[in-house]
Amino acid sequence: MQVLVLNSGSSSIKYQLFGSDLQVLATGLVERIGEEAGHAVHRITGADEPTVEDAVVPDHASGFATIVRALEQAGLGDELGAIGHRVVHGGAEFTAPTVIDEQVLERIRAQVPLAPLHNPANLTGIEVATELRPELPQVAVFDTAFHAGLPAPAYRYAIGDDVHRDHGVRRYGFHGTSHAFVAKRAAEHLDRPLEELALITLHLGNGASVTAIDGGRSVETSMGLSPLEGLVMGTRSGDLDPAVIFHLIRQAGMSPDEVETLLNRRSGLIGLCGDNDLRTIESRAAGGDQDAQLALDVYVHRIRKYLGAYAAVLGRLDAVVFTAGVGENADGVRRRVCQDLELLGIRVDDARNDGVRASAVDGGVAAVQAADSRVAVLVVATDEEREIAEQTLVAVGER
Repeated sequence: MQVLVLNSGSSSIKYQLFGSDLQVLATGLVERIGEEAGHAVHRITGADEPTVEDAVVPDHASGFATIVRALEQAGLGDELGAIGHRVVHGGAEFTAPTVIDEQVLERIRAQVPLAPLHNPANLTGIEVATELRPELPQVAVFDTAFHAGLPAPAYRYAIGDDVHRDHGVRRYGFHGTSHAFVAKRAAEHLDRPLEELALITLHLGNGASVTAIDGGRSVETSMGLSPLEGLVMGTRSGDLDPAVIFHLIRQAGMSPDEVETLLNRRSGLIGLCGDNDLRTIESRAAGGDQDAQLALDVYVHRIRKYLGAYAAVLGRLDAVVFTAGVGENADGVRRRVCQDLELLGIRVDDARNDGVRASAVDGGVAAVQAADSRVAVLVVATDEEREIAEQTLVAVGER
């Protein structure tokens, strides 16, 4: 039984096709949907070169048809048994992968106010796939689900109970599929049951979050009602005083929409130094650029602050796990985050850390802690699509 995993954005569809034993059969991207010149890349496992298509893709239905056609031309898809969809926000409604029907679709639509930039595109992908392949079970896998069991002191904000109850204002957390996947991989590498471990997982990409995991359960996480809270990110501010919003509206004359755009699109690293690519920022800082250096300092400082706080939440710590684009590839960031943290039992071996790229390591896991470090420091290649595929199989009773 094959599983197709779809990640539908506002103008793109990413996909991976998995076999029954979760080996990757194909992967690809259809982008520029709705624009004058669409673009698609399909990589079939075992093929010498990817297939590239440049043609108008007027809508998501055409984009999905492009994917189906590419798989059929490669002789794949005949054994397709289910389609798994990434859905960013499940609110308090969804705590596990869920087989989709009309009632579930309506419940997902009800979460749109919590994720207006993401859930509508995810819904479009579900609707298109359901229309074109109605015989297949469609499964929604939610970024928020891994954090659904957060204890009340972690998920409640100190606001009126009526606001929490009537408007769903609480911490939900995101990147759940990534945090869940790398936690399991870390346990396998350490050859210990996940249920015994206390982990801090750092998902550091253009979006970034940190999660404290105790016995396989998320007990604290940095993103909140939306993906804006927490760490400094590529274009998002992360934590700031809520009064900043009122100040900008009253004193700078900005509208709420303008403030939202500022905090989500023009803040974080790009706000601090004009770039959101860590490689460029590190290069600029090495050349003496003070704005780039400040951006790096603020970025690392925020991660270290959360790392210390989450060690306190857990009360013990077995491993720190770095993942995602920055976490897996930026050895300088890993070194600076872990520097002088011997009081937490963390010590990195610079020689082991330098140059490590998790995706290039056999098994996708590299240990970079020093020999006398009480806490393991792991670099783990995340695979959210594989996690979605596995959860889809569970939801349809195949695992």
